[in-house]
Amino acid sequence: MRLPTPSSLCLTLLLLAAQGTAIAKKDEGPKPVPWSFAPLKRGPLPQVKDTAWPQTRIDYFILAKMEAAGMQPAPRAVGRVLQRRLAFDLTGLPPAEQAAADWSRTVDETLRSPHYGERWARHWLDLARYTDQTPDWLDSTKYSYLYRDWVVQSLNEDMPYDRFVLRQLATDFLPECGPQDRVALGFIGLSPTYFKELQLPPEIIKTTVADEWEEHVDAIGRTFLGLTLACARCHDHKSDPISAQDYYALAGVFASVKLSELPTMKDEFWKPVAKARAEVAAMEKQMADLKKKKPKDLAEQTKKIETVIASIKTATPHYHMPMANAVEDAALYVVNKEKEHGTKLDYKMGMARDLELMKRGNPNDLGAAVPRRFLSMFPSKTGLPRKFTTGSGRLELAQAIVEDAAPLTARVIVNRVWKHHFGRGLVDTPSEFGNLGEAPTHPELLDDLAGRFMEHGWSLKWLHREILNSATWQQSSIAAASEQRDPENKLYARMLRRRLDWESWRDAILSATGQIDLKIGGQASSISDAKNLRRSLYGASDRQDMDPMLRIHDVPDPGAHNPWRTETITPLQGLFALNSPFMQQQSEVLGKWAMQHRVDAVYARLFGRKPSAHEASVAQAFVSGRENDATIWAQYAQALLAGNEMLFVD
Repeated sequence: MRLPTPSSLCLTLLLLAAQGTAIAKKDEGPKPVPWSFAPLKRGPLPQVKDTAWPQTRIDYFILAKMEAAGMQPAPRAVGRVLQRRLAFDLTGLPPAEQAAADWSRTVDETLRSPHYGERWARHWLDLARYTDQTPDWLDSTKYSYLYRDWVVQSLNEDMPYDRFVLRQLATDFLPECGPQDRVALGFIGLSPTYFKELQLPPEIIKTTVADEWEEHVDAIGRTFLGLTLACARCHDHKSDPISAQDYYALAGVFASVKLSELPTMKDEFWKPVAKARAEVAAMEKQMADLKKKKPKDLAEQTKKIETVIASIKTATPHYHMPMANAVEDAALYVVNKEKEHGTKLDYKMGMARDLELMKRGNPNDLGAAVPRRFLSMFPSKTGLPRKFTTGSGRLELAQAIVEDAAPLTARVIVNRVWKHHFGRGLVDTPSEFGNLGEAPTHPELLDDLAGRFMEHGWSLKWLHREILNSATWQQSSIAAASEQRDPENKLYARMLRRRLDWESWRDAILSATGQIDLKIGGQASSISDAKNLRRSLYGASDRQDMDPMLRIHDVPDPGAHNPWRTETITPLQGLFALNSPFMQQQSEVLGKWAMQHRVDAVYARLFGRKPSAHEASVAQAFVSGRENDATIWAQYAQALLAGNEMLFVD
């Protein structure tokens, strides 16, 4: 069972308050409007003294603040460092070959790599709470990989970001999309589901269901808008102009959807498959019942049933049709079971409902119904918040996010991309753009980038080019004066030294040993399986039981929205590098290769450079007298694979 969410803990406290303990204070007037709610402010480029340094518009905004603070940019990083930085930023893999002389061409070629989509899909999947496996009491997610593969493909094709949002919330409402496109609905279809003991009375189950609706509102708000909308479940938001009515207007959308596995083919193909699967399910239940009764001819009866099942599967075209983890419009009511004790989840298929305002977030203490609509602070062209009248309202919600709240939506995704490229954001709270978040260090730059991002068709690849071609991004990370005067690098007078995330580190090791399997897409498998040599993106994530290899390397909980990876240095990570079967296996492979090609070749393969005189002498001293001993070379290889140069971008 999942632990309570932060706001459900808040709900518990408020329920206690209603019984006589401390009660939350009433709101004390209107909240200040966050800077992020304002329209984009576009102005001329700032004036700079060093007119030779800027390469893109970005650089003028960065340099102007540097010069105002009496600082200078760091020198341009050397080519080898830039190539490694570019490769890991865009593909999550080490550079495969020497960069072209034309830097812009190198950027374009790297963006065309199919591995670009894999790298940036990982960032998105952290936001989307993506999982491959859920607890066994939930419906199957064995086809969840189809959503992951859709994200990879969409990013590789540079699907406009506004379209990317629409597809994930309302693909089934778009006339040009068919059943095969339902896989895009995994953002909602793979949402965390909380355990419900339906033998308990509805009063208890209603709270669990309300927690799920809250989770969905929270994920939508933080992912697309950078707002903590779930804070308004129990009362008006304490710091932002978001009311409890706003919250329930959105929560009504998710009270009107049902998470479902849906076919990826038209009904004419699906109906016979559905019939055949129902028949097979009935026969499998029959077999299970037989095994419990254990008749004398159990083996004979079981064999007959298995033969019939096999024939049904063979005779039914598309029997193994993949299913999409999607949603259907259905109004959910939590009611008493008829004629027996317990609770029934009553879905009214094809219908929608408006939720009543839950006083202090309590679903058993209701106020007036709140019509489904968008946030009141983002009016539509009519001057009023957009109403949701088409089915559940998912389509109008998505449209409001990319139209009515377009400036905020653009700022949020531009800042996310910036943060992944620089190690810190222009707003360093990427999922909190409200009054509790950090103010932007360069607001004019953020608005300029967001505006031009929309003007260029919401193209993420355009945004990458603009950043990667800038002199700001191409700075060296070695700048002692900058580190001393601006240790947090808020002025971007250098590039931060950055560690590789877990996936890139593992992929770099597999690339160095020549073992990596670069097949794109398909089902996930255990990351701890010694035979699993695929990219780490395809290592199975599990909400209930995370693989220890992932847990110790800061891979976040797939049951929660994660805007940024926490970085830790722990003894367990060191022990993994020394003792894990994965590291030992890869060290042995690299060691055999190193024994044939020697130290210079190993450094070229791992780091794209020659060893220094000191490094060469240390290596020579270590293997001296045992030059043909595979064990000593494996130990040497392991030292390099576990070293900082392998672990850091630059």
